[in-house]
Parts: sequence; C-alpha cells; structure tokens
Amino acid sequence: MSETPIFDVVIVGGGPAGLNAALILGRCRRRVLLCDAGRPRNACSRGVHGFLTRDGVKPAELRRTAREQLAPYSSVEIRDIEVTHAACEDGRFTVTLADEARVGARKLLFAIGVMHDLPAIDGFGELWGKGVYNCPYCDGWEHRDQPIAVYGRGHSGKGFAIELTTWSRDLVLLTDGPSDLSPEDQGALERARISVIEDRIARLEGGERGLERICFASGEALERDALFFIQGECHVPELLTKLDCNLTSKGTVETYNYEKTNVPGLYVAGDASRRVQFAIVAAAEGAMAAFAINNELTDEDLR
Repeated sequence: MSETPIFDVVIVGGGPAGLNAALILGRCRRRVLLCDAGRPRNACSRGVHGFLTRDGVKPAELRRTAREQLAPYSSVEIRDIEVTHAACEDGRFTVTLADEARVGARKLLFAIGVMHDLPAIDGFGELWGKGVYNCPYCDGWEHRDQPIAVYGRGHSGKGFAIELTTWSRDLVLLTDGPSDLSPEDQGALERARISVIEDRIARLEGGERGLERICFASGEALERDALFFIQGECHVPELLTKLDCNLTSKGTVETYNYEKTNVPGLYVAGDASRRVQFAIVAAAEGAMAAFAINNELTDEDLR
C-alpha cells in the first residue's frame, strides 16, 4: 500500500450514483478518484425519466453536465478507465485499474449498474430501449393507451401485466411457452381483461420508430407498440462478489443504512444495491453513501 497513491475514496462507476457521491465528497474536501469504464446501463435509453428538472434528458447529456459541475472540486479526479480488481486488507482497499496501475483507498464505493439476461429472441436486443423495456415507470408514459405486450410467466408475469394497466388497458401477456399460471392468476388476468398467448416467439420486428410487431413460431403475428418484460437474473460484477458481499435473493448486493455493506468500509449505491432502480434514486443513494463515508473518515481522522 505504501507504493500506491492513497485516496480517501475510490468510486467505481460514473453514473448518477457515482457522480453524485463524488459531488458530495468533493464539497467535503475529500480526495476522490472516480473510475468510469464508459459502459452505462442506460446507454440505449432515449431519455432519463422521473428525474426532477432533468426529465427526458439523454443519459449522455446528464453525465456530461455532472462532470462539468465536478470541475471546480480539485480534490476529485475522474479517470475513464475500468477497475479490474479490488481487494481489502487490514481495513484498507487496493484497486487495480485496466492499465495495471494500483491505487489505495480508505473507503470504496461501488456505484455500478447490474446486467440482466435478455431473452434469446431475434430482435430483442436490437429493440432494447427502442420499444422493448423493463421499467414502466421509466417508459410507460410514452406508450400510454397504446397496444402493449408483457413478457413473463407464472405469478410474477401475472403481477407485472396487471401493473401495466396503469398505463394501458390494451395488454397481452406473452409467456413464450407454457404460462405456468395458477387458476387464481388466470382468474385475475381475466378480470383485468388481459389475454394470454402461450405460443413461442420467433422474433420481434421494428425500425427506427421502435417495436412494430411480434412474430410467433406458428406464423402468426401481433402488432404492438411496446413490450415490457420482467427482468431476468441480475449479474453483480465479479469484483463485488470477490469482496464477499452479502447478496439478496434477487442477486443484488445487500446494503444497510446509508448504503453500507457487510464489509467494513465498502459501500454500494445505485442499481447494484437493493432499492428501486431509478436514476434519481441512484443519485440519492450516492449522496447518502457519501454522507456516511465522510462521517466515518472524520471519526477516523479525529481518533
């Protein structure tokens, strides 16, 4: 550790959580290194929604503005580089970067998104963020009262389909095979007037305007303006799992008050933690983590 530069805090991730944490810590005069690999989870999104004063702003524009506002804080350094390894020893962290440089940190904040498995269906990935979504709170308003497909199975598929009735009543639940619906779930869907199609999906078709139709293996097609699907299994980066973080049943990191983890000095804010996955919530979690980190550092310095 004596051979490496020591930062008060290293932040891994340059999205809303990491940038807001850097802002708070910069204002606390903390020496901060923010590492951004440049692979934001919302890169394909046409706009960030539900973010007060920034509703509809393009994700890249939000990040550009945030970086500009960090410029006055000379103690905050931003590097466009991936973190490839992190280790903890004697309460301090060693972080290895993609260029093989090593830095030390008194505290470590992971502010990175999670990745989800997309169904292996032609057109799904191409239309992701352009008619295919996973969050109706983020993209439902733009498709209000339009024909919407819901992709899911079983009890969770039923619940998600009924949740979408907030935005449209023209809904079809696509299960891409056996529905796995209980009689009670089938009854709930019937009462909500949501039909169920169990045919296998062959592909999604669309263009610049987004999704246009869903084609089934049977040869039938269904015209829809949007498809919302239940998130697949979460993939927390291996960097975090190697630090022995506790995980939730959904695959995200278990965090506690002020985004603390079970590992002393390690914080996780944003989509990789347990809370609602909104950009504005991620930013708030980054601020809360920064508040707690600064207090811990102050206590350590006084001792």
